[in-house]
Amino acid sequence: MKNQDYYEFIIITLIHMVYGPVLIIVLVLLVATVRQVNQGHIGVKYRLGKYVGMREPGWRIVVPIFESMRKVDIRVKAVDVPDQEAITKDNISARINAVIYYRVVDADKAVNEVEDFRYAVSQLAQTTMRNVVGELELDQLLSERESASSRIREIVDKLTDPWGIKVENVELKDVTLPEEMKRVIGKQAEAERERRSVVIKAQGEVEAAENLSQAAGMLSANPGALHLRTLSTLNDLSSDQSNTVIFAIPVEILRAFEAFGRKDN
Repeated sequence: MKNQDYYEFIIITLIHMVYGPVLIIVLVLLVATVRQVNQGHIGVKYRLGKYVGMREPGWRIVVPIFESMRKVDIRVKAVDVPDQEAITKDNISARINAVIYYRVVDADKAVNEVEDFRYAVSQLAQTTMRNVVGELELDQLLSERESASSRIREIVDKLTDPWGIKVENVELKDVTLPEEMKRVIGKQAEAERERRSVVIKAQGEVEAAENLSQAAGMLSANPGALHLRTLSTLNDLSSDQSNTVIFAIPVEILRAFEAFGRKDN
């Protein structure tokens, strides 16, 4: 009886020694076959190196050695385009940087049609930005920045469409000019403000002259109007005792004295 119990103990021990590691290996393989695809991502699955389809978010089975899966982020990405040295149409050098917003709409094309779509989009945006800036004059670039951004977005979106990329927006963040050009632009702006000041002043003088002409015509039409106006002005000056008043004799009074002198003669 004791021998039988001893044999059973040996058999059970051997079973544990053999099946224990096997069970652990099986559990490890089961865990390795389960891949999690998070929300906002999509899985691109391959079997023996061939594309077999895309996998939605969730737990997915991927057989080790035979299958593999690459996760692709399909959320909107903001990529900072580095500073680019560009020359405008009127041969002015400027440093420009921008930010581009895009997202992956077809993970199959983004993975299989281009080696690294992130790097490709960044390089394409840099080249397109320099080309678009070269088509614009400096004044257009500074005043029509939104138009230039839209132009860059249209070109990049069209060229990245075969890669399964959708460009949402492109924004020019900053346009940096050389110090010499900044001084020239400052002088130009100052000259423009002076020109506007002179024009406005001249327009004011023209309007004042027209009003004075109309006032003179109205006063000359009434013989006593100029005298009344003179008395009104003296009344306004009398409110301030510090003023020195020079009394101007109206022309009507001089003419009246002249008329009296003729009668006496």
